[in-house]
Amino acid sequence: MESMDHLLQYTIPQLLRWRVRLSPSKVALREKAFGRWQPYTWEGYYTYVRRVALGLERIGLQREDKVALIGDNIPELFFMAIGTHAMGGITAGIYQTSLPEEIAGILEYLEVALVFCNDQEQVDKLVKIRDRIPNVRQVIYEDPRGMRDYGQDPWFMDIERLYALGEEALAADPERFDALIDQGRPDDICHLCLTSGTTGLPKGAMLSHRNYINMGVQITKVDPLAPTDEYLSFLPFAWIGEQMNCFGIAMATGITINFPESVETAMEDLKEIGPHFMFGAPRIYETIRSRIWLKIDESYWLNKRFYGFFIKVGEAAARYRMAGRAMPLGLRLLSWLGDTLVFRPLINQVGLLRLRRAYTGGAALGPELFTFYQAIGVNLKQIYGQTEIVGIAYMHRDGDIRPDTVGKPLPGTECKISDQGEILSRSASVTRGYFKLPDKTQELLENGWLHSGDAGYIDENGHLVVIDRVSDVMHNRDGEMFSPMFLENRLKFSPYIKEAVIFGDRQPFVSALINIDPVVVGKWAEDHGISYSTFMDLSAKPEVAILIRKEVETINANAEKPHFRIYRFALLYKLLDMDDGELTKTGKIRRKFVKEKYQELYEALYDPSVTEKTVDAHFQYQDGQTADVRTIIRFYTMEGMP
Repeated sequence: MESMDHLLQYTIPQLLRWRVRLSPSKVALREKAFGRWQPYTWEGYYTYVRRVALGLERIGLQREDKVALIGDNIPELFFMAIGTHAMGGITAGIYQTSLPEEIAGILEYLEVALVFCNDQEQVDKLVKIRDRIPNVRQVIYEDPRGMRDYGQDPWFMDIERLYALGEEALAADPERFDALIDQGRPDDICHLCLTSGTTGLPKGAMLSHRNYINMGVQITKVDPLAPTDEYLSFLPFAWIGEQMNCFGIAMATGITINFPESVETAMEDLKEIGPHFMFGAPRIYETIRSRIWLKIDESYWLNKRFYGFFIKVGEAAARYRMAGRAMPLGLRLLSWLGDTLVFRPLINQVGLLRLRRAYTGGAALGPELFTFYQAIGVNLKQIYGQTEIVGIAYMHRDGDIRPDTVGKPLPGTECKISDQGEILSRSASVTRGYFKLPDKTQELLENGWLHSGDAGYIDENGHLVVIDRVSDVMHNRDGEMFSPMFLENRLKFSPYIKEAVIFGDRQPFVSALINIDPVVVGKWAEDHGISYSTFMDLSAKPEVAILIRKEVETINANAEKPHFRIYRFALLYKLLDMDDGELTKTGKIRRKFVKEKYQELYEALYDPSVTEKTVDAHFQYQDGQTADVRTIIRFYTMEGMP
């Protein structure tokens, strides 16, 4: 494959211009709207970026001014992002689920001068906090529906007006846009990517054009992509996981980015696109697995029997494929038969038939889930990195997939383990530091080495094994170490368990608060004639507790060491939610927050005399309304508790 290292000399806008010269009429973006897919060629992409850049200059945006982007993944968001970069500005993505107070804090911290929103919902949030964000000089919106009341206020601007200003500027000076792009340098900061905030408020990692493009170039040295490949953009743009694909990989390889009609239709739109590669957090793959299991459960008895037989064949075949070893002839034939009769039709129904590779990152994925996907023919691989190194620094190679590791470093990435057991990385994708946080930057970087905050080690095969966050690794009362994340992933491999929070630091045993999966357990309840009304009601059913107890018993039976066993658990009356602060925007558990919020349940888990407890549950709905409900939580003790 021809080297792409020459792309490292470009900024993102310069690389876009290079793509236009290379293949102007090739489709770069595709958006589904009103049931139809609307394509944008590389030349069309460039035209809109030019309008934005020249329009922003006309309304007074200066080099290094900050532009915040809040909204669903749509082409206009990327026109705004790269248009800002072209005229020397710096962007920052904010999750569209963020509450007004969160947004106000971020806009203040990042000194944002202009905000782009995709619709009225996001604009209304800014209206609520307008008096707190005096630095914001302009709010640009894409969807004019519901915006009539704001039409006379100069603080707001329709993106069509921005485009018009850009066209006027182009007519006045046709050379201006190229001059702006030429001023950019690869090491200029172009984006402030907010960290996930597992340990506090988000921090803005300063990322350069070179940071993004280097990641895109290096990953394709391991897993080459063709310009004809398709990708579905359904992850939040504010997450580094989406930026690394749409800024780094797409610009480096020329693949087509597809935008679903909405977040709600993403899984259905995925079937229409049939992407060649995809990336998602573990929760995405857990959700898809649950859908697959439901399809099997709803199928004819013969299909269930076929699945039950061939999944064991698939698991055996997967172990050979993942290790890069040749399969025995008999297993190869059975594997082909299972793929043909069961698995290819099955994964075609969920839109994964054309996938050559699927990546997961952002949190650990249980080894069992890896084996499941490999068994059904989906080439799922783990990647590892963090916001501060553009998301990917380590990944599995085809034929060298070890489910208990995160693979080997990308080309150009160095790794070492500190004396304290912390994972350190160094590459051209490492951030310059945190915006306006010199003390945090000093803690993060040391002689070019990035401190991950994760504990791990390099195994005898050169693979990196991540144990847990350094701050999250626990020790029981006897000083024996265990990883709560590892045990949580074991629990979540059960189709009946959506989420779990493990406790046990300085305690005599491990305990857990468990969220059942409402879809799978709901279907199970219906099949067994168990009626229920709400998630709370379903979680409180004694039959459901028996079901989950059996899952915990299975996990305990396979525990490598006695202190890995879970001896007490309770079923939580509500799903853990990012809007309630229990999960980060990327779905990671905020363990300390959860423990403090459910302190009385935590204390009851460590008092074996408590079998049930009445609690007052407080709910806050998306429309802002709240409700208080009194419910009974039951606690279950496993056999053999110390």
